[in-house]
Amino acid sequence: MLTTETLNDATGIRHGFFTREGGCSQGIYSGLNCGYDSDDATDSVRQNRTRAMEKLGTEGVVLNTVHQIHSPNVVEVTDPWKAAQAPKADGMVSRSEGIALGILTADCAPVLFADANARVIGAAHAGWRGAKEGVLGATVSAMVELGADINNIQAAVGPCIQQQSYEVGPEFHSGFVDEESGSARFFVASAREGRFMFDLAGYVEHQLRSLGLERVDVVDVDTYTDEDRFFSYRRATHRGEPDYGRGLSAILLIR
Repeated sequence: MLTTETLNDATGIRHGFFTREGGCSQGIYSGLNCGYDSDDATDSVRQNRTRAMEKLGTEGVVLNTVHQIHSPNVVEVTDPWKAAQAPKADGMVSRSEGIALGILTADCAPVLFADANARVIGAAHAGWRGAKEGVLGATVSAMVELGADINNIQAAVGPCIQQQSYEVGPEFHSGFVDEESGSARFFVASAREGRFMFDLAGYVEHQLRSLGLERVDVVDVDTYTDEDRFFSYRRATHRGEPDYGRGLSAILLIR
């Protein structure tokens, strides 16, 4: 499990970006696959999620995840829900103790937020589409509605696919640059003519700082190349594998 200095310094907050190490799943899901929407055995996923909460070092913690749809939708979490009842959203905010907000990723960027003074936390699933459509701003706004001060919100961007592994086509590039010319800074030319390499982590960090967040950490690891520790949708696709595991990132309030 990886943590960041910024959120480690936040009093009353526990967080973690989990690797695939220490899980019970097998085969292509080998390790700590926490995604019920994968085709992994349900019992294995359930046990992996339990192990993840135990690693956070607190007893009786309930893990809430959403049905992620690459949207700007954000929900407030006040009570636990069953996985089958998870709302369709890509961001969560909460003031409730003992409920971990969990984001599932396999190349997209998980982002965890906290205002320790106001005791408000947030979590967002930031793939390129959700980030472009505003899930990060929507999550911060929802935190402010719960009493957070934007000047006190700290954020951490977890493991995701890095620029050297993220090749995109010309339509993808133009979709960003035509909308905002400054987005060109997040692309470099690929070795293949007419294609580009996209900096998802840089794009997400830029958005967070543009929202006024001053304390932002970025975990600089590549989920695509670091197979021993992370699941990767793109790696599985390139190999022609039928499915892939989902890694968990989580944050919660403690007493």
